Amino acid sequence: METFIVKKEEVNQRIDSYLAKQKEELSRVTIQRLIEEEKILVNGKKTKASYKIQEKDEITVEEEKPKEIELKAQDIPIEIIYEDSDIIVVNKPKGMVVHPANGNPDGTLVNAIMAICKDSLSGIGGEIRPGIVHRIDKDTSGILIVAKNDKAHINLSEQIKNHEVKKTYIALVRGMVKENEATIHMPIGRSTKDRKKMAVTQKGKEAITHFKVIERFSKHNCTLLEVKIETGRTHQIRVHLAQIGYPIIGDTTYSNGKNQWGIQGQCLHAKSLQFQHPSNKKEMFLEARLPEYFQEVLIQLQEE
Repeated sequence: METFIVKKEEVNQRIDSYLAKQKEELSRVTIQRLIEEEKILVNGKKTKASYKIQEKDEITVEEEKPKEIELKAQDIPIEIIYEDSDIIVVNKPKGMVVHPANGNPDGTLVNAIMAICKDSLSGIGGEIRPGIVHRIDKDTSGILIVAKNDKAHINLSEQIKNHEVKKTYIALVRGMVKENEATIHMPIGRSTKDRKKMAVTQKGKEAITHFKVIERFSKHNCTLLEVKIETGRTHQIRVHLAQIGYPIIGDTTYSNGKNQWGIQGQCLHAKSLQFQHPSNKKEMFLEARLPEYFQEVLIQLQEE
């Protein structure tokens, strides 16, 4: 148990903000969860994350014991783009799930990373998501950062939360996109018709997607786009592009998935990430090469 007494110059701060400064190893999201679980008390009583602290408040924080990670490491080949003592950046192949879940107990990116990193992975993601700071869909390929320690995990999570991590994708969509560039600003939430899907809905969370045309292929009625996202909603790019009439080729969830190239999985690739290194604060810009199947499709389109 750790105790903090609020000083006069510290009053009127939100308790989650105050504790995030006092305990740098905890993110605000973690602090908010601990408050909900009543592991953080004010003057011996439960509180809310929005509570404004007052002078001489006694705040107690119940220490969390790190959970043991009971996952097996698996020797699965994966392309490493960058690695140091804090992070490992990989090019996730299409068809690979990021972390274990129902129906995918192993063979995931986490299993592969555990074989590479051994014991050096952040435990913040819990038992089944060690080191996982952000995710991309199973059938989306591309760049992904994994944290090797809790300090790096917290720092990267804050950067993502503050929209400081710049993510760029490449997408091949059905249809001739008219605008050279545009922004889609539509809220996304769980579909009321199919709970496994996401949808544009008034009750959803804010979602912002920017895109610009790289190349149009009129003969095949498709367009190659560069896509950047400000928010990270589930299936955001796929939902937004399908909503405006340009579904991603190969997407079986938000389109029929049919294509003349017989592609399994959508033509969506997380191309690059720009972020600040969690330790040395250096600006990082890393890219993941397009998978072979995507390259082959583009070659066919450009040749015909």
